Amino acid sequence: MIRPVSSRRDAIAGDLRSQIITGRLKAGERLPSEPNLAARYAVSLPTLRSALAALQGEGLIEKVHGRGNFVRRPLRRLTYVGGGRHLDAATSADAALRVTVRTAKIRARGQLAALMNVPARSPLTEFICLAHEGEAPHSLAHIYVPRDLAPAAVPEESTLRFGALVSVDDLPSPLAEVQERVRVRLPTQEEASVLRLGSAWAVLAIRRVMTDAAGRVVEVAFLVFPGDHADAVFTTHHQIDGRRPEEWHHRTS
Repeated sequence: MIRPVSSRRDAIAGDLRSQIITGRLKAGERLPSEPNLAARYAVSLPTLRSALAALQGEGLIEKVHGRGNFVRRPLRRLTYVGGGRHLDAATSADAALRVTVRTAKIRARGQLAALMNVPARSPLTEFICLAHEGEAPHSLAHIYVPRDLAPAAVPEESTLRFGALVSVDDLPSPLAEVQERVRVRLPTQEEASVLRLGSAWAVLAIRRVMTDAAGRVVEVAFLVFPGDHADAVFTTHHQIDGRRPEEWHHRTS
């Protein structure tokens, strides 16, 4: 009796999954080449690749273009702190996360022009920030700033920090509002490729819009984190007896 393709795919995925979970295949280890695996399991390349795609979608392996398939290393958890501040590594891992930054001068169009509340073709500066843990991509951000507010120089590589790129102290008007929209969704094709994610793997997507007291949007950011290692924390401070929270704590401590 000939076994259906789906059954063979599931059997291969199950065998490799078991080897990963039990530690026979270790984190960071490169799997045999796809032709070798197909020969080992006596299946066609499409069937073998379907099994690997299932494991990639579960976050157990990652495909590195030109290098092969690897058992995915567990990535440290991240906590995004709301309010336009920063992204914290919530662990004491020894190596710091690195962020590579690419900068481009662009013109506002479509949804971006609407979010920035500027006419089409208004000059903006785009910052594409990719965080790495070792060689593994960790998180991705696209940040847009009116060209006249963009920092004069941003290092091409820095420590992990996805807070506001504009200097709040240098704004003509004080910062008045930070609006953050949080969604859990599937990755776009670009996000899946850059972050080495399976197409069925959920991401935490945050859209942040920062506006000053004069009503000008000073920054729009799109932040994307693989959903298996990211948290978002938002804290609301309430006034007590007409005093700011920090004043109340100071007087009662």
